[in-house]
Amino acid sequence: MYRYLGEFVSRGAGSALASGCVDSALPASASLLRVRHYSEAVGGQKEDDPNFFKMVEGFFDRGASIVEDKLVEDLKNKETEQQKRHRVRGILKIIKPCNHILSVSFPLKRDNGEWEVIEGYRAQHSQHRTPCKGGIRYSADVCVDEVKALASLMTYKCAVVDVPFGGAKAGVKINTRNYSDTELEKITRRFTLELAKKGFIGPGIDVPAPDMSTGEREMSWIADTYANTLGHNDINAHACVTGKPISQGGIHGRISATGRGLFHGIENFINEASYMSMLGLSPGFGDKTFVIQGFGNVGMHSMRYLHRYGAKCVGIGEVDGSIWNPNGIDPKELEDYKLQHGTIVGFPNSTPYEGSILEADCNILIPAASEKQLTKANAHKIKAKIVAEGANGPTTPEADKIFLERNIMVIPDLYLNAGGVTVSYFEWLKNLNHVSYGRLTFKYERDSNYHLLMSVQESLERKFGKVGGTLPVVPTEEFQARIAGASEKDIVHSGLAYTMERSARQIMRTAMKYNLGLDLRTAAYVNAIEKVFKVYNEAGLTFT
Repeated sequence: MYRYLGEFVSRGAGSALASGCVDSALPASASLLRVRHYSEAVGGQKEDDPNFFKMVEGFFDRGASIVEDKLVEDLKNKETEQQKRHRVRGILKIIKPCNHILSVSFPLKRDNGEWEVIEGYRAQHSQHRTPCKGGIRYSADVCVDEVKALASLMTYKCAVVDVPFGGAKAGVKINTRNYSDTELEKITRRFTLELAKKGFIGPGIDVPAPDMSTGEREMSWIADTYANTLGHNDINAHACVTGKPISQGGIHGRISATGRGLFHGIENFINEASYMSMLGLSPGFGDKTFVIQGFGNVGMHSMRYLHRYGAKCVGIGEVDGSIWNPNGIDPKELEDYKLQHGTIVGFPNSTPYEGSILEADCNILIPAASEKQLTKANAHKIKAKIVAEGANGPTTPEADKIFLERNIMVIPDLYLNAGGVTVSYFEWLKNLNHVSYGRLTFKYERDSNYHLLMSVQESLERKFGKVGGTLPVVPTEEFQARIAGASEKDIVHSGLAYTMERSARQIMRTAMKYNLGLDLRTAAYVNAIEKVFKVYNEAGLTFT
């Protein structure tokens, strides 16, 4: 069943939307750009490779310029209009920069006896909510600018999905393929100690998570190192990091969380008849094709869920090559092939794709690799009508502008890949509560459901008698699957789906309110800015 902007059809442009007059209800891209002063707000970036942190700041400025007047208007105090505006602009200035940046260097004795110096960074963008939250990535391309940009994105991402964390990010400048497991463990544990010594890790201070080239194993090493050193007398020590294995306090559903959240994010917009009519597509996944750049954790799980709900994957791109099959690629077969061969190249029932997989013919494009992949150099060549940002910052401001002009819907990173931090929040709460979800209520719910069925059966027998034997009361297949109560995985999946749907509704409402049309990124930033501003304003500022 498809929605038509839910409750929003009664607002402003709603009557036009309901009658199918989408073009008249929402402004054309050209006027949209003129109204919002797009180029000026972004800072006039002309190059194909803008500074990543400046890029995020440009998107922030765009949202701030739209919402500033409303923030001033909403201040209910005795200040004059000018004082209110000073307050709003002052808090917006406070939100933008990174509060703390830690840079560390430490030695590593390699397996062959050689010595090497490892560089690492941790940026804490905002402590408006604590602890700070953000992943740790291992990449040879890690730099201070990248870590700052990703930390700021985490602040806005948490605000968009109502997760009460500040933003942070860490990176270690290594290529994991060049190190043994023993060496990676040494690096991870030493980096944890460096963070702990400077107060950059702790259950109530700063909680890392997996990111590029890190996973459960690394998170387990981090938790063990912290719990046996600085946190040895802290009962909540294992809440210092999320994304851990189940045996170390992890939560069911965390590994697939970002990919599953990405699927739910696309689902919420692809089922909106109003948005799909703007793109010239029919609602639902049934006839949709998609292409993924990056077959890592996010790409693999998003492919799995999209395939399960009827969409067809026609192409996958990786750093060492791309594959193509217009008849569809099976996610399980591809996953098994990559596990066995270490690459997707040569996958049976597919052909190598020549050229950039980003420019392939499809309905939905999912860049799930790294930042700044869609630029003004290739934005005109993108054939997809929906760009679903699985990676952080894959679209430059210039490309974003071109997509708006071409009527391409970009579902932004700060909403779409927030599934990971949402389920990390659930894991953090589980660690603080020291009990798994559903454990206290599981049996009670199961017994209650059985008693409900027995009650129905007895009522029917009293009414109609037992002629011919006991009246059977057979639960439906759906109820039978839930009769035993909700498992931890059920609760996590339900909580994630609800979070993504509620946040999508907020973004749609804001896009409608400010006449943003397909500019969902600005709508998401407006929502994030409003929420972070409210925290700063109501908490007050210390020592100013």
